Amino acid sequence: MPKSAQPWVSTLVRTIFEQPDAASVRAQHAQVVTALEAKFPAAAEHLDDARDDIVAFTAFPREIWRQVWSDNPQERLNKEIRRRTDVVGIFPSRDAIIRLVGAVLAEQNDEWTEARRYMGPEVLAASGKAANTTETSGNGVTIESIGA
Repeated sequence: MPKSAQPWVSTLVRTIFEQPDAASVRAQHAQVVTALEAKFPAAAEHLDDARDDIVAFTAFPREIWRQVWSDNPQERLNKEIRRRTDVVGIFPSRDAIIRLVGAVLAEQNDEWTEARRYMGPEVLAASGKAANTTETSGNGVTIESIGA
């Protein structure tokens, strides 16, 4: 699709994630695909093929949908690794890179273990207690998910 249409398509796709329940998410996904079919059939086909992946977050309790679909923690970690490695510039060997990145990863792991909590234990417990369900998608793929 042309670069000028990307903001419009991006806004359309974001509406999928703003829905209040799983049925609305699936309905909005179908509406977005329909809206894209006329102008950008390849994008619509790609979005339709990725339907199961896009709506997979709905298998979890509503309280953690944002954490499930977001990649912010990964992006923050990548930014921290980039910041630390940019300071060094040129590494003398592969082992030096591994030591530095390993130290950054260990530091971040300690920080998340001790100070931060991405999902509260009560929400995780509710997710764990939810019954497992199995459904079959339109293409015959069996999807195991946590039912609410």
